[in-house]
Amino acid sequence: MDVMSAFLNGFIEEEVYVRQPPGFESARFPDRVYKLKKALYGLKQAPRAWYARLKSFLLKSGFVMGSVDKTLFLLSRGGDTLIVQIYVDDIIFGGSSHALVSSFAEQMSREFEMSLMGELQFFLGLQIKQGPEGTFVIKPSIQETYLRSLRWVTPSL
Repeated sequence: MDVMSAFLNGFIEEEVYVRQPPGFESARFPDRVYKLKKALYGLKQAPRAWYARLKSFLLKSGFVMGSVDKTLFLLSRGGDTLIVQIYVDDIIFGGSSHALVSSFAEQMSREFEMSLMGELQFFLGLQIKQGPEGTFVIKPSIQETYLRSLRWVTPSL
């Protein structure tokens, strides 16, 4: 899943002021600045603020943070386990119970604006193949990666 406008969900602890954006300057108060209540894209605190908000939400929801990888979260319910891996605004997750996985997707969608991407096929440049015999991680060649990127380019007429 992908979190839409992830950095806008983070709350900043410091006092941060920004200039009025071009085209939105106040005619009455052109020299005033805005005090931010939430993070904005491009703000150096934005990634940290987003992670803190997401981490807090997951911990309150019963997840345990990984001891080595602080972007890995685990949830155990009965005999079932849900594993959640965070990479900035992308979240991959899976579990031993379809009900637990579906519940997590619904819970995240209620809290944040989410885009469910479907079954994992690519992550961080790696190709993921899932089948009855297991899950395989494949590192495509540079040529394969380049050719795959060309599919998304629309030729100009």
